[in-house]
Amino acid sequence: MSTASASSASAAPRQPVNTKRVTGRREVRYESFDEVLADAGRLAESNHRAIGNWTYSQILNHLTYSNNAMIDGLGFSLPAPARWLMSLLMKRRMLTKPLPAGFKIPKGSDALPQDSDLGEAMERFRASIARVKSEPQRAMHPGFGHLSREEWDLFQLRHAELHMSFVLTQLAFWGCWVPDRRSRSQGFRLY
Repeated sequence: MSTASASSASAAPRQPVNTKRVTGRREVRYESFDEVLADAGRLAESNHRAIGNWTYSQILNHLTYSNNAMIDGLGFSLPAPARWLMSLLMKRRMLTKPLPAGFKIPKGSDALPQDSDLGEAMERFRASIARVKSEPQRAMHPGFGHLSREEWDLFQLRHAELHMSFVLTQLAFWGCWVPDRRSRSQGFRLY
């Protein structure tokens, strides 16, 4: 594991980054959970770094939480009129286009990830994807209401693209951090 992938628990606190303005993110598009898992594993094995406010372990822990929440539910939802309006105005875009960066998770929320060992985070992430692939039921989305399994899966793929776009790999020859641009034949494609 690289020094960049080590837990940041012992590192000095950083000033929060406005993730809406972060440049140099990777452009990823996932068509399946297998592609997400392959990308996550490749990044975990590489010299990588996260360029937002979270470590790579925190990103994986957050995606694990949200994978499980799309089956178990979040325990809250917006009022029905708000869900109807969000579904009418935003659902199609959120299922097909990249999600915007910069959403702030409230402090104390279960969705706010803890840092952990990268190997442990990767194992939990693998288990959550296996669960998503094997369990057909999906909970009600807190903003869109009832979604089909396919719609929930599309939303979660867009969600994974957003967070995984903040993880960069290092070119060994040049020693610089770059967004990794993989072709569709390798499982990942540009928009």
